[in-house]
Amino acid sequence: MFRTVALATGSLLLLPGLLSGCASANAAGAHVGYADRAGPVVIGTDGSARSRVVAALYGELLTRAGQKVRTADTSYAFPVDTAQAVVDGRISIAPAYESTLLRAMPGGQTMPGNMEATLSMALPPGIVALPPAAAQGGVVLAVTRSTAGRHKLRSLADVRGAGTGLTLGGSASGDPDAPSVAALKKVYGITLTPAGTAEAADIRVLRSTDPVIAWDGLVVLADPKSVVPPEHVFPLISAPAVDLAGRTALARVNTLLTTAQLAKLTASVDAGETPGRAARAWLRAKGLQR
Repeated sequence: MFRTVALATGSLLLLPGLLSGCASANAAGAHVGYADRAGPVVIGTDGSARSRVVAALYGELLTRAGQKVRTADTSYAFPVDTAQAVVDGRISIAPAYESTLLRAMPGGQTMPGNMEATLSMALPPGIVALPPAAAQGGVVLAVTRSTAGRHKLRSLADVRGAGTGLTLGGSASGDPDAPSVAALKKVYGITLTPAGTAEAADIRVLRSTDPVIAWDGLVVLADPKSVVPPEHVFPLISAPAVDLAGRTALARVNTLLTTAQLAKLTASVDAGETPGRAARAWLRAKGLQR
């Protein structure tokens, strides 16, 4: 069974099996679950450093807004699992990502094109996806500075002028959102040779928060024709659990949390810093917390 999930801005998504488990609907049709009841806001994450540090940001902001917060006892395997837990009422809030949720639609289609139109469906009562941050957690294509300088690359559209000798590969080559050489040929008219997961590929397919981008000073190529679907991070919430002050506080990270900033936060946690400490330092640096 499929039910629908929407963004607060009017953008919507589908998820499978929603409103299952401990969640239910009351006589008025409002969603009711464990996380909706009186008590602290329960934040859930998947096991990634990215999810844990974003959840820590949410927790700090909600606490400052006067809400009691605790971390869920369960760490979920994937972002779709945390989203399902919000809908089921097992947790109150979790970081979610556009394309990851879109892949949960019937048939797995992402309906490429206009993302706003793709997501324009209806929310299950009581579940709200707040506006997304500028940060994306999806796939990017990057090159070394020397490759960028040699071929004058700043965008995927520039690759066509580099000829046919470049290879495409990297650690995120198997990601569902990773573009194939055929897709890049069709969209940008460029010819590349597939190199699988080879780290030495000329054009590297990486997650946007991969610390190697900063460590190696890679140049992320712009994607003006959106061959890679967007993967902005946003808070998926159980509306009864997060009040207006909490939602307002969460919205303050929208423009400040860029992909580069999220990559730095993720790298800090991967290096051993606790998500809470990394989140507090970032919020203080941005003037969002004393």
